[in-house]
Amino acid sequence: MQRFPTRWIRGASFVVVLGLLAACQLPKSGPNKTEILAGSVENGGNAFVVEVDDRVARAASAVPQYGFSQSFRSAQSIASDTVRPGDVLNLSIWENVDDGLLTSEAGGATNLDQVQVDNDGYIFVPYAGRLRAAGNTPEQLRTLISSKLEEQTPDPQVQVTRTPGNGSTVSLTGTIGAPGIYPIERPTGTLSTMLAQAGGVAVASDIALVTVIRGNQKGTIWYNDLFRNPETDIALRGGDRILVEQDSRSYIALGSTGQSRVAFESQDLSALEALAQVGGLQSLSSDPTGIFILRDERQDIARSVMGRPELTGDQRMIYLLNLTAPNGLFVARDFVIRDDDTIYVTEAPYAQWSKSISLIAGGLTPFANVATLTGN
Repeated sequence: MQRFPTRWIRGASFVVVLGLLAACQLPKSGPNKTEILAGSVENGGNAFVVEVDDRVARAASAVPQYGFSQSFRSAQSIASDTVRPGDVLNLSIWENVDDGLLTSEAGGATNLDQVQVDNDGYIFVPYAGRLRAAGNTPEQLRTLISSKLEEQTPDPQVQVTRTPGNGSTVSLTGTIGAPGIYPIERPTGTLSTMLAQAGGVAVASDIALVTVIRGNQKGTIWYNDLFRNPETDIALRGGDRILVEQDSRSYIALGSTGQSRVAFESQDLSALEALAQVGGLQSLSSDPTGIFILRDERQDIARSVMGRPELTGDQRMIYLLNLTAPNGLFVARDFVIRDDDTIYVTEAPYAQWSKSISLIAGGLTPFANVATLTGN
């Protein structure tokens, strides 16, 4: 019987194992580039696959816009000493007679402490009656009380001091230095100064969102915009509720770059920055020509990207980035990632070949390795 050289047998076995590996599916992190492209609308699938260029990057780069309505922005700062419902007033009254209306001896003062302004804005002063306090400054209220009393006692002297009440306070909660209830005073009449009074935000300033709730109105703004755009530093009103929270947006990274849900680290996050956040591409396994961003695109953007005005409703979109293209890195830098996007990095063809070689050489497969097959 003819015996073949051992090296021939080993070579033949190597070819056989490669054939078996080619026929079977090796473990991988997900579909490859070809498989994703095969699922496009053009090929009978249910998602539009679009290669990103400068035009597509511009059309798809919508970011959430925050700001305050005109009613918030047009509200004028109110005087910090204006009396409001809920304020507490302290009144001191002097009379120039021995037996005055309120005093028992000349030069003595009558103190009316803890006089609270009612919900309608009024207070009661003996012999002066029920007076409108809200809307007046302490000086204006002093003059009003004096004019009412001098009808019954000569030259009364009145002093009025104000302690802000619930009607002149705002509440601050969330990720802020010192949450609590703060009065609106002269130094804290605007949103930025009130936040400073409360210790500032307790998260990175570029991902801090500030929401002001006033009655049934609500407005939200990036914290940094308070300083970039002075018109957004709105005047506060009693009863305002201010919530500071960290940006909750995130994206999912899958494929040959690890698997994780990643929080945004800036207001405008590009695809290039998002890849950097998860450690970038893996040189031995990631395919730089097959980076996909999956999202449900709203109707107006989908129409613009696809150039198809007949599209109705949200559309499943898969954007393809090719970092090896002449301007691929610039396009990836300009393409904006949005909340709930999925970034999927496909595996390079070389990675599958490398797995095949490693599995054969190491004998770590359900198939017999070369030595087993040859009997050596």
